[in-house]
Amino acid sequence: MSSSSGFFLICMLHSILALGCGALMMFYANEVAVVGHGAEVATKLRGSTPHDQLLIQTCDSFSGLLLFAIGFLLFMVAFVKDREFQSFFARGCVLLHVSVAVWRIYFERKVEDLAYDLPRQVVGDIALAASWVFFLVYTWREKYD
Repeated sequence: MSSSSGFFLICMLHSILALGCGALMMFYANEVAVVGHGAEVATKLRGSTPHDQLLIQTCDSFSGLLLFAIGFLLFMVAFVKDREFQSFFARGCVLLHVSVAVWRIYFERKVEDLAYDLPRQVVGDIALAASWVFFLVYTWREKYD
């Protein structure tokens, strides 16, 4: 079976986003928090004691490392040529992005300092899921035309 150039393109775009965001989270977590949440909220999110600050910084670094690894995985998957795998992978990505959006709506909104950014982040999660849905619709159209 032949592959789709749309899959390669979407994987590469998502990979670049994940690699960039992961690197920023690992090395510039405080600056990213200030840009994303504002200076006042970023100060609150850093923690109040040195122990809390170290735990939060370690958590941010590992989260960034995980995101970087996901970006690298997306880069590798972009070169897979099997259409059945591409469709399976795209459905899994849709499920993952929708799950993250639901998690944000149900749990993250309870954190008062993060609730302000919730709509923007949920729209971002849905937009990432929509890119995979568009790929699935495109391949479905190609398959049945």
